[in-house]
Amino acid sequence: MKIIFICKHNVFRSRVAEAVFKKHYKGKKWKVKSRGTFPLNNGLKNTINAVKEIGYNIKGNPKGMTYEDIITSDLIVIVADDVPKKLFDKYKKQMGKLIVWKIPDTKQSDTGSIQKISRDIEKRVKGLVKTLK
Repeated sequence: MKIIFICKHNVFRSRVAEAVFKKHYKGKKWKVKSRGTFPLNNGLKNTINAVKEIGYNIKGNPKGMTYEDIITSDLIVIVADDVPKKLFDKYKKQMGKLIVWKIPDTKQSDTGSIQKISRDIEKRVKGLVKTLK
């Protein structure tokens, strides 16, 4: 099963979801990745450091979502309140299941907020996996 987590910039929310999934469910039957609708590098270093403090590693640069990503994923999870679900309407016949988690973004300089939102994402990812078994 292929899963893709999507947020706006692929700096924070989708990357945390990917990191949580990979850390806790390594070696399972799922392939997971994250992408952004408009990838940016702004705040990446602060995000990496804040998330590392709570036990997760984010590696590499933000990546943009492609048509191929959408049509080859069995499950698409929007991990953002600023990525509209309707963006995916034109792919309905070609894509897998779509889930929306309306998770807010935060200032990348706010370590406490990054960590709080990361914990929320962690709970949601763990809950998601229980439904996939």
